[in-house]
Amino acid sequence: MFDQPMLPGHLVSVDDTERLLGPRGAWLVEVEHDSTIVVAGARVRLDPLLRLTHASRLRLVAGMPCRWSVRGADGSGWFPADVPNRYDYHGRPYFHGDDLLVEVPALPLTITVARGMEYGEASLDLTPDPGLEHLIRLTPERIYDAPARGWYGADMHVHLNWAGDHVGMPADAAAAQHGEDLHVLNLLAGNVSGRRVYDREALEYWTCEDLPWSDATHIARMGVEYRNDLLGHIYAFAPRAAPRRFHTGFDGDSDWPPNADGLRELRGLGALVGYSHPFRTPIADGTPPKGVVSPVPRNCAARELVADAALGLVDSLDVLTHASIPSTAAVYRRLIGAGNRLAVTAGTDAMISFTRSHNQSNPPGWARVYAQVDGELTARSFAAAVRAGRTFATTGPWLELTVDGHGPGHVIRARAGDRVTVTAAAIGPEVAAVRIRTADGVRAGAERLPGGDEPLTVTADIRVDAPTYIVAEVLCHPHPRTLTTTGYALTSPVYVDLDGRQVARREDVLWCLEWLDLLEDLIKQHARLAGPLQFGDHVSLLEQARAVYRARLC
Repeated sequence: MFDQPMLPGHLVSVDDTERLLGPRGAWLVEVEHDSTIVVAGARVRLDPLLRLTHASRLRLVAGMPCRWSVRGADGSGWFPADVPNRYDYHGRPYFHGDDLLVEVPALPLTITVARGMEYGEASLDLTPDPGLEHLIRLTPERIYDAPARGWYGADMHVHLNWAGDHVGMPADAAAAQHGEDLHVLNLLAGNVSGRRVYDREALEYWTCEDLPWSDATHIARMGVEYRNDLLGHIYAFAPRAAPRRFHTGFDGDSDWPPNADGLRELRGLGALVGYSHPFRTPIADGTPPKGVVSPVPRNCAARELVADAALGLVDSLDVLTHASIPSTAAVYRRLIGAGNRLAVTAGTDAMISFTRSHNQSNPPGWARVYAQVDGELTARSFAAAVRAGRTFATTGPWLELTVDGHGPGHVIRARAGDRVTVTAAAIGPEVAAVRIRTADGVRAGAERLPGGDEPLTVTADIRVDAPTYIVAEVLCHPHPRTLTTTGYALTSPVYVDLDGRQVARREDVLWCLEWLDLLEDLIKQHARLAGPLQFGDHVSLLEQARAVYRARLC
C-alpha cells in the first residue's frame, strides 16, 4: 500500500497493472516476492522486507467445530486458504472449523484451540519440519455445560454485513456460530448512515424461518436493528415479517416518530425487542441523569429507553455490550429499582464483515445471554424465556442465582419481616468476586484470588422490609478469554413484592423523571423535526411515561 504525498499524475505500476495516483493517493494491491513495483519511475525493492523460509503444512483436528489460532513468534497469523484473516480484541488471529489444512512456514508456531465461553483453551508449541504435513489433534476442555442444565446462550446483536473490509457470507456466520458453540445467533439487518438497509433481502427471504445451518441446539435467525442515533438503537429477534420502517433520522429524515412506534410495530410482528449498546459515557450509581443525556446528542445512547421501559414496550436491555458494561449496569439498576421489569441480555455488535476492528471483529458470542428454556430450543421458546426474565448475561463465567430455591424472573410475594435465603454461585477461571445485590445495594459477597478454578459461592439471609429486587453479579480478573475491557456477569432479578407492592425506590423513580425532563430538552434543541406536531408526539410519549413514574411515587 502506498500512502505518501506525490505530485499530481504520478504513475504507479505493479507487475502489468498501472494506476495514476494523485496527492496522498492510495492503492491496496497484493504482491508476490518477485513482483515488479515502480513508483514515479523508481523501482521499489521488496528484498529487505522478505524472509524466505521452507514451507510446511498443519492439519488441525479437534473432533468438533472450534476457533483456531496459529501464530508465529512475531505475532503473525496463518490461515487456511480462502478464509477471512480475522483478529480478535487482543490482536490474536483466528478462524473457525475442524479438520483444516493450513500452509505455514517451518518456524516456531503456537497453535491454540478454543470453543466459546463454555470451554477453555488448549495450546501447542511446534516448529514444523520443512516439507511435511503435521497432524495436530487438540480439543478444548469443557468448563461448564449450559444445555445440560436447560440453559442456552445467545448473542442478540450480530451483523453479517455492516461496512467493514470483507463481504460477510452466510457460510462465515455458520462457521462462527458452530465454532463458538453459540446456541442462538441473531443476525440483524440495519442501515449504516443512509437509507440502505444491509441484508434486508436476506431478512425478507428468511423471515420466520431458521437459517439453513441451524440444528437442534443451534438456531440462527434474521432480525432487525431499528436505529435512531439521538434516541437509541433497538434489536428485534425473530419477527414474523420485515417492518415498514427500519430507522429514523438518517439522510435528511426526521427524528420521528418516537422509537416507541418502532417498538410497537416490531412487537406486533412477534419480535423480542430490547435496546442495544446503550451507554458509553461513564455512569456510576451516584451519577445524575444530566451527565448521561446531554453531552453528545447523536452518540447512539439509549435515551428513549427510560420512557419505553415505563410503558412496557421493551423486553430487555443489552447490559453486556461493546459499549460500557459498568455504565449500562448502573442504569439497569436504576430502571429495575424504579419498577421496570426488564430482562438482562447481551448483544456484542460483532460484525462478520470486519476482520480487524477491536470489538467488531471479535467472534459472535464473546458476550452472551443465557436463558432457561422450557422444552426444546426454538426461536419461540428462547424468546419466551427472555420475556419471562429467566436470564443471565456474561462475558464468560457461569452464574447461578436462587432465592428460596427460585431463579431469575420469579416473583416472591412476601410480608413485612419475612426472610429469604439467597445463593449465588459462579464458575470460570476469570471469576474474581460474586456479589448479591438488592435495591439497597450490595448485601453479600465472596472473593477469589487470580488463578483459582473452583466454583465460588456466596449465601445470604435477607430480611424483607420493603419491596425489592435481588440480582447476582460476577466481577472478573483480567483474562485472555475476556474479549473486551471489562469481564462481568449479571442475572436478571428475582423480584420480591411486599404486601402486593412492587419495588419502586423513590430515589430511582425521581432519577428517571429527571431523565425524561432532560430528554425533552435534548429533543427540543437537537432533534431534526418537520414541525411542532412531530415534537408534540415526542412530548406526548414522555408525558405518558411521566404519569407512570409519578404513580409509583404514591
